[in-house]
Amino acid sequence: MSESKRFEQEQMPGATFRGCAMPRSEFDDVGLADSRFVNVTFRGASFTDINFQGAKLKDVNLADVSIDNANIEGLTILGWNIAELIKDARQRKGSS
Repeated sequence: MSESKRFEQEQMPGATFRGCAMPRSEFDDVGLADSRFVNVTFRGASFTDINFQGAKLKDVNLADVSIDNANIEGLTILGWNIAELIKDARQRKGSS
């Protein structure tokens, strides 16, 4: 997968995404509980009304990603500096 995709009102619990590029993809009202994402590029993607409960992300590119109204209980992100993501988000919020 290398071009943008649109996922809407889909249930994909336990899905695995490995070694793919999904820039500018849109995920609206999608269930991705217990899913796995390894070496995935989401640059510029948007996630709205998303269920990431128990999902695992490793070596993912989340640059310019928008996440709105998400269940992230148990979400694990490996290979990312979460503190930097939070800092960047605060800076963007402060400049709005």
